[in-house]
Amino acid sequence: MADYIMLQGTSSHVGKSILTTALCRIFHQEGRKVVPFKAQNMALNSYVTKEGLEMGRAQVAQAEAAGLEPMVDMNPVLLKPTGNSCSQVVLMGKPVGNMSAREYHKGYSLKAFDAVKEALGRLDKAYDTIVIEGAGSPAEVNLKANDIVNMRVAKYLQAPVLLVADIDRGGALASLVGTLELLDEDERELVKGLVINKFRGDVSLLAPAVDFLEQKTGKPVLGIIPHIEQLGIDDEDSVSLQEKRDVDADGPLRIAVIQTPKISNFTDFDSLAGESDVALSYVRTAAELGEPDLILLPGSKNTTEDLLHLEASGMAAAIRERAERGIPVIGICGGYQMLGQEILDPLHTESEHDGTRGLGLLPIRTVFAREKLTSQVKADCAELVFLGAEIQGRALEGYEIHMGHTEFLEPAKHPFVIRKRAGRLMEEPEGMVSENGQVLGTYVHGIFDNDSFRRQLLNALRKRKGLAPLETMRNVRAEKQQNYERLAAVVREHLDMERLRNIMEDGRC
Repeated sequence: MADYIMLQGTSSHVGKSILTTALCRIFHQEGRKVVPFKAQNMALNSYVTKEGLEMGRAQVAQAEAAGLEPMVDMNPVLLKPTGNSCSQVVLMGKPVGNMSAREYHKGYSLKAFDAVKEALGRLDKAYDTIVIEGAGSPAEVNLKANDIVNMRVAKYLQAPVLLVADIDRGGALASLVGTLELLDEDERELVKGLVINKFRGDVSLLAPAVDFLEQKTGKPVLGIIPHIEQLGIDDEDSVSLQEKRDVDADGPLRIAVIQTPKISNFTDFDSLAGESDVALSYVRTAAELGEPDLILLPGSKNTTEDLLHLEASGMAAAIRERAERGIPVIGICGGYQMLGQEILDPLHTESEHDGTRGLGLLPIRTVFAREKLTSQVKADCAELVFLGAEIQGRALEGYEIHMGHTEFLEPAKHPFVIRKRAGRLMEEPEGMVSENGQVLGTYVHGIFDNDSFRRQLLNALRKRKGLAPLETMRNVRAEKQQNYERLAAVVREHLDMERLRNIMEDGRC
């Protein structure tokens, strides 16, 4: 039987995912067989496992920190919001349908808890330590009866809980005290310690607050974790995009990511943002777009609705106008579909609309179907000419998550050839690049995480601006591991690990 520790928060985005990642790396460093777990995730950033199953992105980062291959037992339930208080429900990596918030919380969630218990049972047998993440707040009284991710999990396992608050937002003391007050007595008993996260400044000034919290709640404050700049770890969902927008980017290459209302898998662009010669920004209006060197259209959970938004806001016209003037455009997944002539949805898979016209930058048409393709892929690009530069790459790694089938309306130039999909060897042309070599679309997520491909693409942009190419190349995977180490070092220094181990072993504070 494994040891457990669970992190719950006073609200969303207090840092539960990051602290879970940190503990996974710390325990991994100590030689434990540690595994992350989150019963239910609500996120548009998802990932595809080797088995072709879909799971939340946060648990992928936590698995990497624990030295593990991601698997859906770490995240049995994934909710992907589609709009209008509705989400696609993904159970054990496979979509089971779209449900309204009422349908899910009032009827389905407790049924899904059976899958949660089964996944926990498998992990309990295979690992020494399970680091469990909650979601939102355990004190949401309107959702509590059918909640399957917070106290229901803690009580099922009798897992000790650390309650985390984000002091950077203000009101941390009140949120900790208030959350505990709203819990039932048996739930409060499971909370064994408090953590104050994202602190800036002189920690000694917080001593009176710590004394107050411990006296008021009877719970020890186990740590005051400082705000960590530029973590370089994948974000869980688009709530973090505001922070990305607030970062002052610097670099001669200006890359604009179009931030649509239903943007998904924006982690596709994190490796670009980390380049020293790139200033990457997320833009929502035509005025913000300006004159970038490259426009990126990201994935979308509701491509039709996002296209209609682009048209209504004037962003679609702005993208077309810049493309006509030679500014290059790249679309990934839903962004690729948007580049075409039209999108048809005869089965209303995504929305109530039968279809909509696309941006008209590629001669393609996409028809949505009920079946979702989810698979890891390896691809080659041997003859890709983009912006006049020949870009080459072998065994490029990525993954696919889409429900549409794209048809080519004219003879197509394909940027990639899929050589392996879900472990099966094949030779399938993928994506399309325009005749003038300035518009490119692909279904492959994660393509920019391939170091050589990314640098060749950026050097093509540099050449276009009269800049010399950069020969040095980052290793994104190695950087990720270094970031996990850095995170673990900070948390180990500021969290009372001895006390935490006592709590995990026998419940003593």
